[in-house]
Amino acid sequence: MRNKKEKRQKREKAYGKKGVLPFIPFFLFSILIFTGCKTSKKVGTVETGRAKAHNEFFDSMHKQAFQYDQFTARSNIDIHVLGESLSSRVDMKIVRDSALQLSVQPFLGIEVVRAEFNTTGIIIIDRMNKRYVSESYETLKGQLPIAFNYYNLQALLTNHLFIPGEQQISTKQYNRFKLTQEGSAAEIQVKDAMGLLYLFMADGEEKLLSTFVTNKPGPYALKWTYTDFRLTDSQPFPMLMDIQLMEEGNLMGTMKIAFSKIQTNIPVKIDTSIPDKYKRITFAQIVKSLTGNKK
Repeated sequence: MRNKKEKRQKREKAYGKKGVLPFIPFFLFSILIFTGCKTSKKVGTVETGRAKAHNEFFDSMHKQAFQYDQFTARSNIDIHVLGESLSSRVDMKIVRDSALQLSVQPFLGIEVVRAEFNTTGIIIIDRMNKRYVSESYETLKGQLPIAFNYYNLQALLTNHLFIPGEQQISTKQYNRFKLTQEGSAAEIQVKDAMGLLYLFMADGEEKLLSTFVTNKPGPYALKWTYTDFRLTDSQPFPMLMDIQLMEEGNLMGTMKIAFSKIQTNIPVKIDTSIPDKYKRITFAQIVKSLTGNKK
């Protein structure tokens, strides 16, 4: 009993009495202000050669995108937002177009938070405080800055071009993108149903280098940058993702995802079973604890 108490005290000292459950809302806010294989050879960006025809460009970009059915990764995520800083090892699992799981392990490989994003909702399990959140995206409307789309989150985390609010891009939808090819990069623009502007940048091999989202003339913007491309299963993948949140041109917060191990197409099991004695809380309660709002 004493050892368990001492371990808990160490965890609280390191991460505060709130625990690390706020890690997942931080993760959501960071990406939703509107929205054993080894890596080897480093892959550089390539300057644009000849300008391609519109459909030829997007066909090539589709072929160059990272291909997988199942995806597992080990990463370290550093978040600085809302006046708080958190850093943790995070293991990630994805079953494409089905579910994404995050396992937060801030010390000694011990999981303290597990979260699942699927096509209809989110489950967050706080093992440290024996509580959980289980809500549909429908019930989260009004609590998040945009209508959440699982497929767009999946695309952001796997370096894919996407159409806001859509599951995938068909050939018939290429005309929704405005393409500008000039100098060392290609610029791609598309707007969502709410008028938010999504600006994608790609290099001469049609690798996606960044995604920029803005609600002009509103104050907010998000920039998601992909760097340190390395070959994984003979495919280039960005081992570093740098996310910035801005308000009125000022930096509000940052999130860095540094991958250290990636595997594809090995059997993946998404398990977010909830122990019987865990207490259910709401996403709104997490936000209140995060902001210090006691109302």
